[in-house]
Formats: sequence, structure tokens, C-alpha cells
Amino acid sequence: MSQLPVNIELYLHTHDQLSQAIEGLSDEALKWKAAPNQWSVTEVLTHLVDHNIVVSFRIREILSDSEARLPAFSQDSWVAGQKANEGSVTDYLNAFKALLHYNSLLFQRLSEEDWAKRGVNWKGDSVSLSALIQSFITHVQTHLAQIERIKQGESASHNSSCSL
Repeated sequence: MSQLPVNIELYLHTHDQLSQAIEGLSDEALKWKAAPNQWSVTEVLTHLVDHNIVVSFRIREILSDSEARLPAFSQDSWVAGQKANEGSVTDYLNAFKALLHYNSLLFQRLSEEDWAKRGVNWKGDSVSLSALIQSFITHVQTHLAQIERIKQGESASHNSSCSL
């Protein structure tokens, strides 16, 4: 297939975007949380690996013509349960990149008919394979903005002073 219905380069570029977003951050900054119930940058990256795993499963469910609903997952519980802030962002980014690469190899083999295949998500909505991949790219962009907000909050927490 010469022309894919999704931009694979943009899909693969999400790893570079994440790497650039955390470039130069200290371990302290990567693990900083504005509040106990909010994620750190490290936890956002962990969530994106988890999301990539789930999307990878959804891709295969769609391609297999499965009748099963595409799974959702408990993102907060997953992040907390695996003690994400204790892990390495390098390991998380490597896992994320490996999944991107593995899926991109699959994408190159798909026909137009494969790209048009559909599955039913956990909400009951029908979703095409191409829409699923585009949604993944958009999801990463949302979390890149979240990482920027966390970085701003962490920076502000060091620059605040009391003038009593």
C-alpha cells in the first residue's frame, strides 16, 4: 500500500516529542507532583506507555475481526499500582518507542480493507483502525500539554517566596 490513511511519521514522532519535552529535567522535576492525586511527568510517561500497550491490543482486536468490545483501562489505578514514580523515564521512553516501532511495521503490511476495519469501544461507539491511530497521536499531544503544565508548576514551586 503506497499511501497510508494515517501519518506514520507523525505517529513515530510522538517519541521524539516526549523526549524533547523532558530534556534537561532533573530526577526531582520528573517526579514532582502538584498534589498527591495529580500525576508527575514520570507518571504521565508511564500512562502513555500503558495507553500504547492498550492501543496495541485494540489494533490487533480490530484486525482479527473480534466481536469483543475494545477494552478500557483504569489509568489512575494502573499508574499507582505499578509505583510509576519509582521507575526510570529512560525505561518508559524505550518501551514507548519499541511499541511505536513494532506497530509501525505492522501498519506497513496493512491493506486499505484492513485500515477500514472497525471495532466497538467500551462506550459502544464504532471506531475504525485509522481513527484509533489518529486518536492515539492526539492523546499524546494532550499529554505533552499536560507535561508542560507540570513543568511550569514545578518551576513556580521553586520560585515562590514569602515576603512577610
